[in-house]
Amino acid sequence: MNRFLWPLVAFLVLVGFLAVGLNLNPREVPSPLIDKPAPEFRTTLLHEPERSVGKQDLVGKVWILNVWASWCTACREEHPVLVEWTKKAGVPVYGLNYKDEPGAAKQWLQRLGDPYTASLVDRDGRIGIDFGVYGVPETFVVDKTGVIRYKHIGPVTPQALRDTIEPLVRKLNNG
Repeated sequence: MNRFLWPLVAFLVLVGFLAVGLNLNPREVPSPLIDKPAPEFRTTLLHEPERSVGKQDLVGKVWILNVWASWCTACREEHPVLVEWTKKAGVPVYGLNYKDEPGAAKQWLQRLGDPYTASLVDRDGRIGIDFGVYGVPETFVVDKTGVIRYKHIGPVTPQALRDTIEPLVRKLNNG
C-alpha cells in the first residue's frame, strides 16, 4: 500500500502547484521597482531631437510612462485605447519609444494618432533596461516624488485603465 501512497502524494502536490500556477495572472509580474524611485534618465524627444527630458523634469506631478515601439504588435492593440483615454485622462502620458527607428516611430504616430505628452527616445534600450522592461508594451505609473507605484505588463486595456490606473492616478493626485 505504501508503495503507491508516496507517488500519489507527489502527484497530488504537483497537480496543486499546476492549479495555482494556472490561476495566476501573467500580466501581474511583481516588479522590484514598485515603491522604489524611478531610475534616473535623460533622453531626447522623438519630435524635437534638440530637446531632452529627464526624470527630474517630471518630479512634482503624477505621470505615466508607456513603453512602446512601432514594430510591436501588442502596441498596435493598445494604441487606440491610449489615444482615446488620453483625451480625457488629465495626467501626462510619456511614451518611451523603445529600440525603434525614429522615422518608423514618427510615421506610426502620424498614422495612428499620438496619445503622448511627448515621446522619449530609447534607441539602445538602456532606459528600458533600467526600468526592468521585459518587453513592450509596458506601462508605469509614477507619483509626484518620482516613485514607481504601478507597472502594467502587456497592452493597456479599457478595463485596466478603469479598474486600476485611473483610481491610482486619482489617489496619487489627491495624496
